[in-house]
Amino acid sequence: MNLPWKPHYKAAIEVAFIIFLFYSNLLMGEFTEAAGRGKSLSTALIDIFTAKNFAIALITSIFGHFAFEVLRKKS
Repeated sequence: MNLPWKPHYKAAIEVAFIIFLFYSNLLMGEFTEAAGRGKSLSTALIDIFTAKNFAIALITSIFGHFAFEVLRKKS
């Protein structure tokens, strides 16, 4: 499926989706047995939305976008 979007829009959507997956994985990890019982959603969100986590998410999502582009061009 070839969408008529400009390449930078596609890249922004892909990066945002990878960041969403990163944060959803972090949020699920906050509610595991090892993280402790009785943690509220607001406390978990405060724990995961940090500058360090955002930097990691942004860098890895950009890397992931370029990795997917390389795989798309090979096929």
